[in-house]
Amino acid sequence: MLLFAGWAATALFIAACSTTQSPNAPSPLPTETATPASPSPPTAAAPTTARYRVTFQATWSGTTHPVDFPSNAHLSPLVGGTHNASATFWSEGTLASTGIKDMSERGRTTPLDQEVGAAIAAGTAEHLLLGGGIETSPGLVSLEFEMSQIYPLVTLVSMIAPSPDWFVGVSRLPLFENGRWADERRVDLVPWDAGTDSGLTFASPDLVTTPPQPISRIVTAPLSPGGRVTPLGTFTFVRLPS
Repeated sequence: MLLFAGWAATALFIAACSTTQSPNAPSPLPTETATPASPSPPTAAAPTTARYRVTFQATWSGTTHPVDFPSNAHLSPLVGGTHNASATFWSEGTLASTGIKDMSERGRTTPLDQEVGAAIAAGTAEHLLLGGGIETSPGLVSLEFEMSQIYPLVTLVSMIAPSPDWFVGVSRLPLFENGRWADERRVDLVPWDAGTDSGLTFASPDLVTTPPQPISRIVTAPLSPGGRVTPLGTFTFVRLPS
């Protein structure tokens, strides 16, 4: 069961609205697969804040990923935050936090929301992001949020479900660079393994990985048979009119 939780006082909860529909076209590390940022035209001084809409378009289907495609394919509620370079909630080659573990294994937004809240209290993050999930993949969901120049990075994740501990997302994606806000940025979402469960199939029983392994890109079946990594969808960030 997916659990929803928010962070009280300092966290910013942003409601999401979703519709389920078939997308028109079928990582997370922006330096690898994100399309280049599309900057705003030069101005004397960029606004100190900007508002964005991120659209999570899941293209994961029996056509894109035919090996053992589950009949109940879905993606868990979005969770993440806006932050500065002093905060990192997940990255390739590091061990998953408890929040990333529970998100990737159970689709839970807690305690990752609490980890974002702790960063907000420490002054390294600004807003908690919570959004809807995709009940049936393919499908899409959108989330609106605000950012400021001093917290120019966004981290956002969702569990690939069902699965042992697999997820998609972005980590430390910049939307404000070189004095400009990006008008639009799209990221292909490749699958990641949290390194906390050793199951090999979507429906594998719980099998705790001891000791835990670093977060890594999935390059094996069923999501990437033969090493052919196919994105499960996209995050598209679009700056909204001020």
